[in-house]
Amino acid sequence: MHFISEISSDGVSQRGFTVDGVPGVLWQPEGPPLGGRPLVLLGHGGGGDKLGMAERARRCAARYGFAAVALDAPGHGERPRSAQDERFVTEIGELLAARRPISAWVARHTAALAERAVPEWVAVLDALGGAGEGFGPVGFWGLSLGSVVGIPLAAAEPRIAAAVFGLTGAAAQVEAAGRVGVPTEFVLQWDDELVPRGAALALFDAFGSREKTLHANPGGHLEVPEFQVAASERFLVRHLGITE
Repeated sequence: MHFISEISSDGVSQRGFTVDGVPGVLWQPEGPPLGGRPLVLLGHGGGGDKLGMAERARRCAARYGFAAVALDAPGHGERPRSAQDERFVTEIGELLAARRPISAWVARHTAALAERAVPEWVAVLDALGGAGEGFGPVGFWGLSLGSVVGIPLAAAEPRIAAAVFGLTGAAAQVEAAGRVGVPTEFVLQWDDELVPRGAALALFDAFGSREKTLHANPGGHLEVPEFQVAASERFLVRHLGITE
């Protein structure tokens, strides 16, 4: 892990880093290294990047006293697009212009991104420990593309103790969801134009967690209400063992 930048404001430190060429950002309250603080992994949505998680990460650090980390997903942010990424952008543009459904294309492409992203997140967790940034319990928060990455990550990574997913429902995720056993909150937009409602409900049903909660709100894919975001933060606070 190579730290390449650091800025601080309002009591929160923001440090840019790379791990095997993958760029990320670590936020935490100013002061010593993580020192056993709970750590939240933040997965951004499709078309976003790691800095799109900055407001949520800073709130985690300032309000709850824990650390947060975000990475640029493959083909996003500072990372170059592959030929496959470029083809996807072209195909989606053509489908939208023709008013044809895009959910199957999105599901296929994001599944391919997840195969690349999951080992990167594992490497970052390993690197944080190797760099002396010891952390406490780990949570995951990510919707849409963040969930496509986060579900197989939580299925494979025993350090994750609780997770917030949502805005996804691809059949290819069902097997990994069945291997997720940690407390899970799942966010569903009832009128999601990208994720069929039945598919999202089937994915929620597939999670192997003994404790899982479905939060459904009216509106489209990008209309998750702020109170829902706040509720998901409180869910992680509760399960990472911190008192507000």
